[in-house]
Amino acid sequence: MIRHAQSENNEIWARTGSSNGRSPDPLLTEIGEQQAHHLGQHIAQNWTKADPDNDGHNRLGFHFTHLYSSLMVRAVATGTAIARRVGLPLVAWETVHETGGIFERDEETHERTGLPGPNRAFFEAQYPDLVLPDALGEAGWWERPYEPRTQVMERAQRFLDELQQRHNGDDRVAIVTHGGFFVAVLRTLFGFATLDNEESENRIWLHAHNTSITRLDFSEGRVDLLYLNRLDHLPTELIT
Repeated sequence: MIRHAQSENNEIWARTGSSNGRSPDPLLTEIGEQQAHHLGQHIAQNWTKADPDNDGHNRLGFHFTHLYSSLMVRAVATGTAIARRVGLPLVAWETVHETGGIFERDEETHERTGLPGPNRAFFEAQYPDLVLPDALGEAGWWERPYEPRTQVMERAQRFLDELQQRHNGDDRVAIVTHGGFFVAVLRTLFGFATLDNEESENRIWLHAHNTSITRLDFSEGRVDLLYLNRLDHLPTELIT
């Protein structure tokens, strides 16, 4: 699981500590573009070498067989930087979008209103190499109300079920996703508290910096977390 590079909203939060002025579907910042470039270079290293059997930390390369991203622009842009370096198709997977979906927030009332999001014509013009869902047409891919936090854990479980249905033990799958959804997936896997249980005395948060890589290995009846939030590919000044 790979978190997208720094977005305009990430920069606003880091600079101001608030979401005021956020975009419903932000672009990458200049720093984010640099992060995505370093990420693509890192993943492409040793791409053509033989696939080693015992390389739990991917020191000898990643050798992905499949590459996915959410339909949010910051994830698509990050995934595109990887796809162009390694020659894999970037496939959109709607389920892995960020908490809430595409929405605007009233800065006075904090009310959140769902928006349509980009449509097929937008993606075909801006990201022509992205493999889009057949069902995506002229209406935006979101086009529904704001997703409440109570539904995120259910979606995380649905993603895990879909992952098992799509892929077998020989596949090496990279998914470019988002910080909030990343946390929901790992909480679901490891039985941590739900996203709404923030009053516990033993709160757990799983960090995912921009373009960080986390590796999970799935086998029959077992999940191994091999590493979390790795940023080997970034110079210190680009860590966000």
